[in-house]
Amino acid sequence: MNALTAATCLLVAVFSYLYGSDVLSLLRVSLADPSMPEPGAAPRRSPQGVPYTDLKHIVNADGLHLFCRYWEPAGPPRALVLIVHGAGEHSGPYEEIAQRLKELSLMVFAHDHVGHGQSEGERMNIKDFQIYIRDSLQHVDLMKSSHPDLPVFIVGHSMGGAISILTACERPNDFAGVVLIAPMVQMNPESATPFKVFMAKVLNQVLPSLSLGSIESKWVSRDKKQVEAYDNDELNFHGGMRVSFGMQLMGAAARIEKEISSISWPFLLLHGDADRLCDIRGSKMMHENAPSSDKKIKVYEGGYHALHHDLPEVAESVLKEVTGWITEHLPAMTSPQPQS
Repeated sequence: MNALTAATCLLVAVFSYLYGSDVLSLLRVSLADPSMPEPGAAPRRSPQGVPYTDLKHIVNADGLHLFCRYWEPAGPPRALVLIVHGAGEHSGPYEEIAQRLKELSLMVFAHDHVGHGQSEGERMNIKDFQIYIRDSLQHVDLMKSSHPDLPVFIVGHSMGGAISILTACERPNDFAGVVLIAPMVQMNPESATPFKVFMAKVLNQVLPSLSLGSIESKWVSRDKKQVEAYDNDELNFHGGMRVSFGMQLMGAAARIEKEISSISWPFLLLHGDADRLCDIRGSKMMHENAPSSDKKIKVYEGGYHALHHDLPEVAESVLKEVTGWITEHLPAMTSPQPQS
């Protein structure tokens, strides 16, 4: 028995003698459960003030709580699908895609990235883009531990597309396919000229928190109702993008460019040719240069950035493309029909 244990036993004995068995019971509970929070200690809360004990979440390798969403089919799932949202938004706007996939007996899951939505972390700022990829793989591994024999797909939009590409590149044998909706594959050549890149690197050293301007919501969708919904969504980040965050995006694009020549996994690319937020030339370059034998691209004439929230007929087409492509890549069996 060490000195600390002996002192603890002595303390318990003294309190028992002075105050009776009730205090002894209380002390026993406290000593038996070291995980009990200290009296008055506040639980971890989301940026919106909700205790994480009331929210579905995972804790990443840095100890940050990431809010999660799950769409579980009524029967046994046929596959797992991770949805990866874009910069400044959160997992909520993917409800319709997730529901359609759920109707096909797929287990769909998502989380808000660090610094986004209901997750912890500095708003839309990160020290290393790899954190997004690491967290995605952690969530995939968690789901695979409960469903070890199911194929895994990823659906990624915008910056989430870049995360999806690099996640699949990190473990190419773990994924049955990747669906990319207006992905960030490369920086816009007009906005990433050599001079602007040089200036960004300089500013990143002296003024990394300098704002480069916010995302212009008018370019998100041609549907005004969807633009209003985007603007009114308090979980979206409506502030300016920092120089440091822009540098992380540029670094991610450079990594993707190096990885494209080794991409062998199946993928579907959906992109609007009027997208001003993620250049369609990146998707075209990826489709042309990736050696994968199973690849497809569909271009939406006049389509804006969030194709799944664009004009109703475009959004419906995107839903059909996503669900149809994933269904085609499921293990051979009778395909269930979507609920009407």
